[in-house]
Amino acid sequence: MAIKGNIIIGQSGGPTAVINSSLAGAIEAAKDAGVKKIYGMHCGIEGFLQEDIVDLSDHIKDSQDLALLRRTPGAFLGTCRYKLPEIEGNEEVYEKLFSIMEKYNIQYFLYNGGNDSMDTIKMLSDYAAQHGKPQKFMGIPKTIDNDLPITDHCPGYGSAAKFIAAAVKEIIRDNGSYGISRTTVCIVEIMGRHAGWLTAAAALSRGADCCGPDLIYLPEAPFDVDDFIARVKEIAKKKKSIVVAVSEGVKLADGRFVCELQGGEDKLDAFGHKQLSGVGAFLAEKVKEETGFKSRSIEFSTMQRCASHLTSLTDADEAYGVGYTAAQKAFEGLSGMMVIIKVKSRRPYIADYAQFDIHEIANVERKVPKKWITKGGTDVSNEFIAYARPLIIGELQPHFAGGVPSHIVLDTK
Repeated sequence: MAIKGNIIIGQSGGPTAVINSSLAGAIEAAKDAGVKKIYGMHCGIEGFLQEDIVDLSDHIKDSQDLALLRRTPGAFLGTCRYKLPEIEGNEEVYEKLFSIMEKYNIQYFLYNGGNDSMDTIKMLSDYAAQHGKPQKFMGIPKTIDNDLPITDHCPGYGSAAKFIAAAVKEIIRDNGSYGISRTTVCIVEIMGRHAGWLTAAAALSRGADCCGPDLIYLPEAPFDVDDFIARVKEIAKKKKSIVVAVSEGVKLADGRFVCELQGGEDKLDAFGHKQLSGVGAFLAEKVKEETGFKSRSIEFSTMQRCASHLTSLTDADEAYGVGYTAAQKAFEGLSGMMVIIKVKSRRPYIADYAQFDIHEIANVERKVPKKWITKGGTDVSNEFIAYARPLIIGELQPHFAGGVPSHIVLDTK
């Protein structure tokens, strides 16, 4: 296979514990194919528009660097939340993008991200097709929210789910330390926006030594504040320690986010998404007011996506695999597609990679199936457990120095 031209790789949206494993996979595929120049976009498509481009051979020099890259959380290249405008009426933006590609002889363009990032691949591949451009565009999936369609699951989710399950289990141990002296309620707020995959992962804490959360609330089921308080009171009749996992995006039956009940100004990102936060604090205060129980809230926030000291080995290996495959397929001439993970068996776990039309993926949000939500919207089924458990298996051990994990950092000076 004769490779013509160079490759560039970008990272976009919220980072994950394994986003750099995908970068490592793409780099290795490019090296294996004999690509002359392997470039990275500094801060995604936004940086690319400013011609902020790095030669990755200056920063990732050997196998040791690649191994460290796989163990480094956050977006090594830097990320962005930048929405490309519609092609019609904004041709000058696309002309600029393609002129930069031509300047650096970039023939292969890989973008690693979630729903909105796949929209970038769709726009660029559409423009190339409309104007007879030779460049190939491939999407590399990434999102802890696990809400990309078609693919069985998304790289980044397994490690976030592993962290959530482990942290919730530890919180249950801590919260239960007070014995019979008082009823203590802990509300754990978990990311995920409109999809409950992350919050559902709290159920993975269950096992022979842990009963798991008492209540699990996903955004796919309407939330009723009065019913929530009634359930907490009922559970308190049987036990003193109560732990609740709740998604940041839970909504009332009328469509309002529960976090909006505490007031405050709505903030939107570049793609028009509301920035959600505060549902845990609101519900903890509500519990205090209505029951008098001691209550607190814990917001995992960015820990869910940056806790690389608890990376799932399955997740890291698959992140590497989708990065490697995306580059490989671009070299074969494919464009306007995203790599997907296809699971052939869950017991034993066997998965493989394929590719799918980006138009069926971009801007489409996949949610937790309603049939997996049980107990009146307060728990998840064994079917979910069977789906998610294989994704958190194994650990990618950090490299340590001075007692803490070592990372590799991009020097852009």
